[in-house]
Amino acid sequence: MTWLLWLGLVLCLLLVVAVGLSAYGSARWADTTRTLTSRLEAARIDEKAQSPSPLRYDSRELEGLPAPVQRYFRAVLKEGQTVVAAATVELTGTFNMSATGEQWKPFTSLQRVVIRRPGFLWDAKVSMLPGLTVRVVDSYIAGKGLLHAAILGLFTVADVSGDGEIARGEFMRFFAEAAWYPTALLPSQGVRWEAVDDRSANATIVDGPLTLTLLFRFNDAGLIGSVRAEARGAMVGKEMVMLPWEGNWSNYQTRDGMTVPLTGEVAWVRPEGRKPYFIGTVTSLTYG
Repeated sequence: MTWLLWLGLVLCLLLVVAVGLSAYGSARWADTTRTLTSRLEAARIDEKAQSPSPLRYDSRELEGLPAPVQRYFRAVLKEGQTVVAAATVELTGTFNMSATGEQWKPFTSLQRVVIRRPGFLWDAKVSMLPGLTVRVVDSYIAGKGLLHAAILGLFTVADVSGDGEIARGEFMRFFAEAAWYPTALLPSQGVRWEAVDDRSANATIVDGPLTLTLLFRFNDAGLIGSVRAEARGAMVGKEMVMLPWEGNWSNYQTRDGMTVPLTGEVAWVRPEGRKPYFIGTVTSLTYG
């Protein structure tokens, strides 16, 4: 009977330690994300000090744009639509934790986006096992990229930050996700469009030293069906490898007068074929 008692005590002690680590990790993670959020908001352009962008959408700015781009804006925006300055996005879905296999794990996340200066902060919880989570922060703030992941928010498993390709990759994510905040794709917001064919167009955006061009493809309804980059930095072990990258958008619905996608799938296009690693659905979308 004594060994049962000892076993029970050990299990209770392990449980107390696990709960304590989880609580401590959550508190530390919250401090980190608060700091990053403050940096994101501080980087926003002071519209009073700078040349302000239009506050409302005017369809006259579509003149001269490629035909599929004009169809898109007419499908998703209404005349006089308020131009989005910031957005908060809540997501749920699954994330593939393996670069080579299939290890899909459920996640929930909260994302803050600002349009000028472009930036975002994605704060996610990935459930590995009952009671065991990996906290992930992905961000583009003031021209710098960051990807940090830690078990329970304490034990780092990935940590990449800075400018160069990590910043370019995160800025690419901001641009590809603009279907959630479509006024950010207007020419008045600094986006330049060039025709490819009747169903697609290249869009170019600039932030500081970074210039990005992504291919936007439009579906039968005139909405963005996919976004593609021919080269984005993918971490393979400790090495960064340049691979084609694309995201598919679907499940369009109306939010605050704009038609936006609520479901997205993101994939790397590897030599052996297309490999999705993210499938998410928006559960809440609010604008500022």
